[in-house]
Parts: sequence; structure tokens; C-alpha cells
Amino acid sequence: MVGLGNPGAQYTRTRHNIGRMVVDELAARSSARFTSHRAGAMLATVPGPPRMLLAAPTTFMNVSGLPVGALMRFFKVDPARLIVVHDELDLPFDTVRLKAGGGHGGHNGLRDVIRVLTEPDFVRVRVGIGRPPGRQPAADFVLRDFSGDERAALPNLVADAADAVESVMRDGLTSAQQRVHTPR
Repeated sequence: MVGLGNPGAQYTRTRHNIGRMVVDELAARSSARFTSHRAGAMLATVPGPPRMLLAAPTTFMNVSGLPVGALMRFFKVDPARLIVVHDELDLPFDTVRLKAGGGHGGHNGLRDVIRVLTEPDFVRVRVGIGRPPGRQPAADFVLRDFSGDERAALPNLVADAADAVESVMRDGLTSAQQRVHTPR
């Protein structure tokens, strides 16, 4: 499972780092500790069942494919077993959606992962961050911190996305989609 984001303290609480926030949440739930891996990522193992390898690339978002591809080769993981958590502009804030395959939708991190893996057939946990207000460029918006109201709701959103990952791992994508996509 890979959580996309950017390295560095200045990006820690930005919208673009929601994937990393979810990876951190999953690690915290099992007291898993991250260690550096030569592929260019921090890794933690969550004991099973099912056992889950958590990865947070240490590269910038736009070159996430290199560490993801290196980890996939190192651990001999088929892309169909990969789960990528990322921010999604096309979903309202506080929304989580699951899907398998598809395009990158303009997301540069996904674009690079697809380019390196040479296929888009992996599971995505899409975490809604909403659209930028007015004419603000999307690139500026994703690199900004969440608003005050969003910060208040952020722990629940991160927990919901982590629950979605656990559901995919435990129950499979279809069952997880039925649970996650059903309005509460």
C-alpha cells in the first residue's frame, strides 16, 4: 500500500499529502515503525492477517513512480495487488472513493506511477480534497494547508480512508466499495 505525498516538513499538512497521512494512520493503528528502504521510500509492516506493507515514497509526488516501481520489483508484487492512496480534486472534501484501474485524471503522482508500471490496473483510494476556489491554480491549491473547518474534519477523513484500505485488504475491492460508497 502506497500513500502519495511530498517529503519535507513544509508539505506535511497539505492537501497533496493526504496519502501520506493515511499511511501514517495505518502504521499508528498497529504501532508499526517506518524504516528507510533503498528504493526511495519509508516502509512499515502491519502484521496480518492480512499482512500489509506500507510505503511512503521519499521523492516528490511527480516522481512517485520510481520508488513504487522499485518496491514492486524488490518485493515481487503484481500491480493488481497494489493499493495507492492519493488526493483527488474531483471529489468533494471529506469523500473517499475506491476504484481499480483507469487513467491518472491529471494527477501527476498517478501519472508517474502508471508510466513506470506501464499499466493502470491497481486499486486507488481516492481521498476528496475538493476543487480550488475561484481561479486558483490546482497546483497551488494542493500544496496549501487545509482550511480551519477542513482541519477539524481531517482526522475523520484520514480515518475513513484508512478504514477503506483495511476493508480492501480484508474483504476485497467489491465488498469495500459497497461499504465505503454507501451513504451513511
